[in-house]
Amino acid sequence: MADQPPAQEITDVEALRAFAHPMRQKIEQCLRRGPANSAALARELGESTGLVSYHLRQLAKHGFVEEVPELAKGRERWWRTVPGDRRIPPYSRQPPQLREALTEMHRLSLAELIDSARRFEEARDTLGPWADAALFSRATLRVEPARLRAFFEEYIELLHRYSAPESEDAPEARPVLIRLLAIPDTD
Repeated sequence: MADQPPAQEITDVEALRAFAHPMRQKIEQCLRRGPANSAALARELGESTGLVSYHLRQLAKHGFVEEVPELAKGRERWWRTVPGDRRIPPYSRQPPQLREALTEMHRLSLAELIDSARRFEEARDTLGPWADAALFSRATLRVEPARLRAFFEEYIELLHRYSAPESEDAPEARPVLIRLLAIPDTD
């Protein structure tokens, strides 16, 4: 079970824009699998080392990634994600610029989700027992806002409870993309 980091509200529009950038999202996703240097990330993403290094520095500036000094060799810098429970303030407290950046981040996240589902379906026949691991649930809750917030907090707790620490010897473990989308019905 992974320790649950404290909730951190992102109110800085520049930090949200930095995190929402498509290339930085890809870099952060790669680093979730473990530390890497800019050259390895550049090869994996099909980009130049200079461009990847720039985006790593921008992510580090806002605390989303950090250097791993114990892996450094000479000028080679290694990076890892900084675990966090990052949250966005409620809509009622968001300035227009934050709302705009959040809308773009949501658009990119949904596009990534669709692409991940497509890649999974294309690879499913080669995944062995993982081919059965795609879970789907569609539900509707009838709740008031406070109970929906409580549901979300329990969901976050559940994620941390089931997440195996990277140091844990779990040879069958692999990253699993989990998304929760809760939208009030407006009818």
